[in-house]
Amino acid sequence: MDPVPPDSVNAVGDGRPSWNEYFMAITDLVASRATCLRRKVGAVLVKDKRILCSGYNGAPSQIPHCIQTGCLREQLKVPSGEKHELCRGVHAEQNVIIQAAYHGIAVAGATLYCTTQPCSICAKMIINAGIKKVYFKEGYDDPLSLEMFAQAGVELIQLD
Repeated sequence: MDPVPPDSVNAVGDGRPSWNEYFMAITDLVASRATCLRRKVGAVLVKDKRILCSGYNGAPSQIPHCIQTGCLREQLKVPSGEKHELCRGVHAEQNVIIQAAYHGIAVAGATLYCTTQPCSICAKMIINAGIKKVYFKEGYDDPLSLEMFAQAGVELIQLD
């Protein structure tokens, strides 16, 4: 059973946002907490129309954020989409899975809403966490991510 209807219009027609619009709007609010200087990303894990957890990108807890130290990737002139390990930040998708684990929340079978298409590192975590569907708004140039999602049977859906 699909926990979130794929339609973008509320079936009742009462002016409320669809479930996809609702959860995606929440990812934008979550992203506003991000401390990355290059890209603000928010993620929300949902199951049975209930929010399980949220995450945004930024440095690990107790570590100075890039807004305080400057961007390591900018300093090293690392292009977007390359050498993800050369970064102080934890991706929003990683943080939402970490937060769920930290609080003992099962995520198998959940749906992930994210402001940006997950990279290949996040794709591996999403697949192994048992997340079955990913909705995102903004694309990200990472063909390996797309290939792995397809091979694992994780549905990847871009929303407007």
